[in-house]
Amino acid sequence: MPPLHRSGRPAVTGAARTARGGPHRLARTAAVLAAAFALLPLADAAGAAPTAPRAATAADAGVRVNTQASLGRLSDVARGVNAAVWDSHMNDPEVATLMKAAGVGAMRYPGGSYADIYHWQTHTAPGGYVAPGTGFDSFMDTVRATGAQPVLLANYGSGTPEEAAGWVRYANVTKDYGAKYWEIGNEIYGNGHYGNGWEHDEHEDKSPREYARQVRAYAEAMKAVDPTIKIGAVLTTPGHWPDGVVAEGDPGDWNHTVLSEVTDVIDFVSVHWYAGGSGTTAEDAMARLSGLPGELREVRSQIDRYAGPDSPRIGIALTEINTNTGGARLTARPNGLFAADAYMTALENGVFTVEWWNTHNGAGQITTVDGETDYGDMGMLSSGACSGDVCQPPPNTPFHPYFGLKMTRELGTAGDTMVATASSGQDVSAHAVHRRDGRLSVLLINKNPDAARTVDLDYTGFTPSAAAPEVRRYARGDSDITGVTGGEASASRVTVPPYAMITVTLSPQAGTGPGASAAQAPGTPRLEAVTDTTARLSWQGAQGAARYLVQERDGAHTRLIGESTGASVTLRNLPPGSTHTVNVLAADASGRLSAPSAPLTFTTGTPRDATCAVTYHQDQSWGNGFVATVTVRNLSATPISGWTVDWEWPTDRQSVSSGWNATFHQSGRQVRVTAPEGAGPLAPDGGSAASFGFVGANDGPNPQPTVFRLNGTVCSSG
Repeated sequence: MPPLHRSGRPAVTGAARTARGGPHRLARTAAVLAAAFALLPLADAAGAAPTAPRAATAADAGVRVNTQASLGRLSDVARGVNAAVWDSHMNDPEVATLMKAAGVGAMRYPGGSYADIYHWQTHTAPGGYVAPGTGFDSFMDTVRATGAQPVLLANYGSGTPEEAAGWVRYANVTKDYGAKYWEIGNEIYGNGHYGNGWEHDEHEDKSPREYARQVRAYAEAMKAVDPTIKIGAVLTTPGHWPDGVVAEGDPGDWNHTVLSEVTDVIDFVSVHWYAGGSGTTAEDAMARLSGLPGELREVRSQIDRYAGPDSPRIGIALTEINTNTGGARLTARPNGLFAADAYMTALENGVFTVEWWNTHNGAGQITTVDGETDYGDMGMLSSGACSGDVCQPPPNTPFHPYFGLKMTRELGTAGDTMVATASSGQDVSAHAVHRRDGRLSVLLINKNPDAARTVDLDYTGFTPSAAAPEVRRYARGDSDITGVTGGEASASRVTVPPYAMITVTLSPQAGTGPGASAAQAPGTPRLEAVTDTTARLSWQGAQGAARYLVQERDGAHTRLIGESTGASVTLRNLPPGSTHTVNVLAADASGRLSAPSAPLTFTTGTPRDATCAVTYHQDQSWGNGFVATVTVRNLSATPISGWTVDWEWPTDRQSVSSGWNATFHQSGRQVRVTAPEGAGPLAPDGGSAASFGFVGANDGPNPQPTVFRLNGTVCSSG
């Protein structure tokens, strides 16, 4: 029998998608950091932050932490989990106790694909199993005991806007639950419209345009009951099927079609991220996690395209994440490392809430990983289920991913600021949070199963005190997050055991850091206007500010690119088509710097008065490949013979496979296209055009190049 989806129906199998089962949903670089991070950071008034003397022996890795480069603040719903109505242990008292201890702020209900068959009022899911004691009010008791907020999925597949509005009325008017976040359906792009279907959808029209129309209807009906709620629309994750696929009769792929019609009525978008199909190991997943930031940037870019200046209002929710889509290596130690790394990576890259799939799930393929039994279970807590003659521990026994989640709480809580880090070690991940009380917490994850890693720490914008740091560890032999004393960690060097996580929390030296400045942090910068070479930014002014400094971030490095005595600045001499991430800091009258603002990312355009024009059009896509046509015109007063067209791919996972009507050469991200032999000149004043096409490949998101050059001249593009 085919594997089961979360809905309990037989799975549609194939290369495009591996089903998740439904209750059982289914190198190393040694370097000294001083050489690796040579760029000079912006300093406090007293100069760059000093660090403790280095040990004589070289460390295995170096980590730079820059508290002057904010990645955003942790929200009150940052850490979340999924719950499902087929889970008979969903509302056990131990669940709330454990999730509260892990800092869980969001709980999603009624459970993935079940959302599109679940009717809240009757607590039924025709075609699926509903466990006793899993009704909405019981779920809300668990949510409240946890101190969390619900993330609720309105039934799109077999429901109506009126049914969803009734749920809002019951939740927020009758019961005063204050349920804020409401998604419209779950993975609706999996309704068969693209040939692969696992999501229940009774609409005759299963296109993205119809989904967009219905989202408007749901939003109107639900906000008529409670205008304060937040409505979320389902998107595909860039680089994951069916991203880029355009079905017959559709104006574009799922994301572009939906966003073009709903940005004025939604408040967030919901995406899911699984590293791979059944059998994907946690080691594979930790490697693939490097692609998540680019995928999330593309989601934001798509929102920017259609929402324009209103884009910052629309959040990104990562409402399902796990190593793989079910069946293997899910409860073992490496998946705990992945969980901590994944939560923080997503939150640092613009996501306001992350929900792990799942609280409990059920036993799957039994394997041995790192000397322990892996139950093939996508849950954080044991369900007590058996697979053959192998049974899980008692219900609600935490698996390693739970401790990965719990370790992220050691970094900080709602309102604390995530800051930039960079690690020189391929097997060492680093994350950091600057707390509101001035302390700095750094999480180090050693993904090497065989060897400990010594890590040297350097700081920009932070001077640690002489006090011993607070150290928390989760390593082999630990049954919970464990306090550590002794020589395992200092402010300048930390030793992380193999396959382990350590969080170091440091107090600032008295009289240093933002706490010593009379200036408060400025507001988040806004992009007021942008051209090909300039960008005008503004922000809410800060109390105590004598001047403002605009810093551009590159990894964990920052450089000053603008300065102003008022709450706005025009940045000049920017390269056309270039992307910039900036923070604003305020300096008081003594030059002492505040905490940084939240970040802004923007991209410059191309010149309107260019002497050439290029049109890039993606004709078709199939997830990991595409066909594109490029048309170039000469707008100058003289003809051009022997032309070349150059561009740079936005990611290092895009390439030209083959082409026609020109000669193609790619080196790294750079592509050069040369006119074919015998091609005539490009006539002046746009009198003629040259077109060429190619088959491309992409592993991950496939954003369009931003700048094209004709014989070295930047062209206008569209």
